[in-house]
Amino acid sequence: MVEVCSLTGAALDAALDDVARLRIAVFRDWPYLYDGSLDYERRYLESYRASETAVVVGAFDGARLVGAATGTPLEDHAEDFAAPFADTGLPLEAVFYCAESVLLPEYRGHGLGHAFFDAREAHARALGRGFSAFCSVLRPADHPMRPADYRPLDGFWRKRGYEPMPGVVARFRWTDLGDGEQTEKPLQFWGRAL
Repeated sequence: MVEVCSLTGAALDAALDDVARLRIAVFRDWPYLYDGSLDYERRYLESYRASETAVVVGAFDGARLVGAATGTPLEDHAEDFAAPFADTGLPLEAVFYCAESVLLPEYRGHGLGHAFFDAREAHARALGRGFSAFCSVLRPADHPMRPADYRPLDGFWRKRGYEPMPGVVARFRWTDLGDGEQTEKPLQFWGRAL
């Protein structure tokens, strides 16, 4: 049986290396195609360690972390993610950023995605945040590495009340599988009032 719990403070800190390994494993798949390293992941996740109000929602099968979802006030996250909000009229102090949700394939389809959002949204409300947002990777529909059976998560996100935010697109760099260097990727923000 999988247990889901919210981690903050020392418990969050203790889980970050496992979160890094999950990110590397899960984000290798479409649409991320991420060729990550533990060193890069540790640097990226440092913002969660530094934020007093960040959360990691962990899915544990016994002692093993099999899934995780992260969240933090938007102003505590990378500037690359905050900058697209400049023209939205939303103050950064109102936005809670639901960053990644990563779950090993064999644990999908059992409601853990909903549990991840429920916990992060509850954490955001407890912080007084009135808006929740996350990003999805934008890839061309004819990308040669897109699996024929790929099903986007748009329907799941819409059922939770999220909608794409027109014109609110972040740009972030990472190395794709098979590439030798980082390239910029567009990320579409989705959001909803809490």
